[in-house]
Amino acid sequence: MDHMHPITDIEKRTVKKTMKRILPFILLLYAVAFLDRINLGFAALEMNADLALTAEVFGLLSGLFFIGYFLFEVPSNLMLKKFGAKLWISRIMITWGIIVVLTGFVQSAAHLYILRFLLGVAEAGFTPGIILYLTYWFRARERGKATAVFFVALPLSALVGAPLSTWIIDTISWGGLAGWRWMFILEGIPAVLLGIVVLFYLTNKPADAKWLTVEEKTWLEGELEKERELSSMVNKTSHRAMLKDSKVWKLSLVNMAGFVAVNGLSYWMPTILKSLSSSSTTNIQIGWLAMIPSLIAIPAILFVGWNADRTNSYKKHLIACISIAMVGLIGCALVPTAPLMVLMLSITSAGLYGISGSFYAYLTFFFTQSTAPAGIALVSSLSAIGGFIGPMLLGVVELREGMFVIAGFMLISLVTLFTLKLEKNRKNELIAEQPLEVSN
Repeated sequence: MDHMHPITDIEKRTVKKTMKRILPFILLLYAVAFLDRINLGFAALEMNADLALTAEVFGLLSGLFFIGYFLFEVPSNLMLKKFGAKLWISRIMITWGIIVVLTGFVQSAAHLYILRFLLGVAEAGFTPGIILYLTYWFRARERGKATAVFFVALPLSALVGAPLSTWIIDTISWGGLAGWRWMFILEGIPAVLLGIVVLFYLTNKPADAKWLTVEEKTWLEGELEKERELSSMVNKTSHRAMLKDSKVWKLSLVNMAGFVAVNGLSYWMPTILKSLSSSSTTNIQIGWLAMIPSLIAIPAILFVGWNADRTNSYKKHLIACISIAMVGLIGCALVPTAPLMVLMLSITSAGLYGISGSFYAYLTFFFTQSTAPAGIALVSSLSAIGGFIGPMLLGVVELREGMFVIAGFMLISLVTLFTLKLEKNRKNELIAEQPLEVSN
């Protein structure tokens, strides 16, 4: 790591303390959130037969979550700014945990439609809320790393969730309730408990941090304030001007394709692997197979986030990741067997999850302190439409066509990314002129 200025002890100490205190905890929160969102895909292995759900119905159920999410994302993020991160993230977690537990007691597709929509409403604002929260604690040059650690939660929750969910489905049937019902009940409880922990553990802003010394607080607040002033000089500061800014819509389009792919694959992967495997394959074995792409995704996400920060070239990393994902998806359309499908899904995952490692850090450069809450949430909620399209698509068309269509979305994303320019925005140059980040 090259140091263009002497890194002060206080800088090193404060950044390290902040990362240790905040990142592992929000990683855990998001892992639980994502598992509660995608465990429907594992439940499908038994639930679809129990409740007589067709592929189309299951696709709609998977996607419905994102409609609630889409509608309430921006209002939820504005509430977070008003009430403080601690209170609002706690509220989000407790409500969605309760809804997941209730999902264990559904008796029909109609019940599921209602609960999946409500789950989206409950969870809306969580992701952009945490991205916003990270801007209260980390400077631009640490943000790629911080968001990468946060997004590791996605493959990590699939990694733990795949064997765990399928194990519960196959082995637990207490009180005569089916295993898939117990899976929802047992996986909803941690969200409620963690929601309570959030109230005691999270700190809203550096000034409130009892775990930083006065000197460390003053240093961190000063650094972040400098960046905010810089950002308001180069970015649009009013919400209306921001809505007219084509960059916001382009950023949403770039990210939407990733949502189509990640969510289409997350919900359908267990079913796809089961369809390509022999009839004697157990749910638990499907769970083990479903872990492999996630294993590949974790180093990809961390490497991209870290390297994009190090080289200050977020856009180049995004271009590479989108291209890799596109190649993987085309491969998924063409392979005939489960092992080859796992290989192609692994290539796709490396690209897709790499995108999230750098996209959200790249995104924060386009907004000021006043427009960030609404701006990040707007991009996130427009992207969430992709979360509705992906699962729906794979429920309606054949696997092969579906994969080609999703690859098409990635192509649109790539072309759009090429038209995004940060030239008018001197922020990147200013960051580049400033010293590079601290190496831990």
